[in-house]
Amino acid sequence: MYFFKKLGGLILLTLLCNGVLAASEDAAIEDSPNRDLTGFEGLNERLPLWEAGVGGGMIESPNYPASSERNFVALALPYVIYRGDIFRVGGRGGARAVFLENDRLELDMSFGGAFAADSDDNTVREGMPELDYLVELGPQLIYKIKDFSFSGGGNSRLNARLQARAVFSTDFGGFDGRGFVFEPTLTYQQRGVFLPDTGFSLALRTTWATEKLHDYFYEVTPEYATTVRPAYDAQSGYLGAELSAGLAFPVVKNVRGFLTTSVQFNSGSANENSPLFEKDVTYSVGFGFVWRAYKSDAKATW
Repeated sequence: MYFFKKLGGLILLTLLCNGVLAASEDAAIEDSPNRDLTGFEGLNERLPLWEAGVGGGMIESPNYPASSERNFVALALPYVIYRGDIFRVGGRGGARAVFLENDRLELDMSFGGAFAADSDDNTVREGMPELDYLVELGPQLIYKIKDFSFSGGGNSRLNARLQARAVFSTDFGGFDGRGFVFEPTLTYQQRGVFLPDTGFSLALRTTWATEKLHDYFYEVTPEYATTVRPAYDAQSGYLGAELSAGLAFPVVKNVRGFLTTSVQFNSGSANENSPLFEKDVTYSVGFGFVWRAYKSDAKATW
């Protein structure tokens, strides 16, 4: 999910925590609109209430929107998924509390995060404060636009998502408010691409942010101005757009692999005249795996 260091963090989190949302016992995909079609269970199977295992992956992405400097993250960690009626952890939704859900609509309070990024010498941010870890918290509305079934096999889903979140940066010594973001997104998922258990996803996201978040990425205060980096006062508004695609596939029993890529379109940003704005188009790539070692006998009720 507004800046592309965040994209790297959230894609890697998805690789580590990927799970599917539950289907009803009898219907194919008449279920939660937030169901992930790329995980272990088939569309007619109810999911375990919880599962645990190990996940790993890597992601390479820009340090922030329109940055030419790139950030590489590789991790292997335990993962846990919990699918309670209200509180849920893991999967595409991250950590969230669900307030309203039916077969077409979900309203939740969700949490997300992103990795920190280090700026090397001889870059446009040289001598400026590093970008810390970011965390987000806010409401999310998911609407299931349409489900599709294909005569040759496979099913797919088109969703609309609206996120409005408060953003905070942290070095784990404290938290600083960084404003708010609004992210409308269209997502398409299909299960049964190439092979019956293979999943494909495609998403188009646009992002708007308040001035404090733009300041975090693009403002140059007088004390950090140089002859090649003039002072700049950032403004609120449009931040950018992103087109992302992913492929999930079985490796062996209880192990799934993931490939992901995205292109970020930064042209037209409210602060493309900032000396910290470097590239109109950037990209991210990543891969990973999930090994599900344990799962509960109890099933999720949604």
